[in-house]
Amino acid sequence: MLVGERMTHPVITIRPDMPIVDALNLMKRERIRRTPVVKDGKLVGIVSDKDLLNASPSPATSLSVWEMNYLLSKITVKDVMTKNVLTVTEDTPIEQAARIMADNKIGGLPVVRGEQIVGIITETDLFKIFLEMMGAREMGVRVTALLHEERGQLARLTRAISEAGGNFVAFGTFSGENPSNRLVTFKVEGLDQDTLKAMVEPLVEKLVDIRFCCS
Repeated sequence: MLVGERMTHPVITIRPDMPIVDALNLMKRERIRRTPVVKDGKLVGIVSDKDLLNASPSPATSLSVWEMNYLLSKITVKDVMTKNVLTVTEDTPIEQAARIMADNKIGGLPVVRGEQIVGIITETDLFKIFLEMMGAREMGVRVTALLHEERGQLARLTRAISEAGGNFVAFGTFSGENPSNRLVTFKVEGLDQDTLKAMVEPLVEKLVDIRFCCS
């Protein structure tokens, strides 16, 4: 899966000379939390609602409403935006974009094609992918188990379930308790919980959890 398949587009952009009050109102109206800043068709920054809110006066200020409005009208997006913007392209693997966001503690990345902005990939887009991957909107028996980190163990497990008539609606693999094992979480339809439990237990190092869920 690539960024271009899951990015939000077309993307809402703002100008660097826009007053922060106008930018914040735009974000509230469009229900977005960050947006690229563009000047003459080129990306010059990115700003989040937190950047804008942090630049706003505290409710405890002694300034009058007229003084506050005057001061806020003088603060523009370019004064609070992040200028050194990390970007990705449409053909960036989605997990690479997620790693960049996690490593840099940011909630979104503009997607560029050359110098043109074609979209934005955000933490919300990644959450939606996670929901799909884990089958959060599908009904079935959800299993979490530890597997020995050994060639063929995963294939043996999935083959046994498939041959018994189980259909996988979700599957994910994660780091285990130590380098010798791996955590797997999957959801299966077509088999009841007791049957699946009896089948899985002999094939795994540890059955961590099994339950029927979710939608």
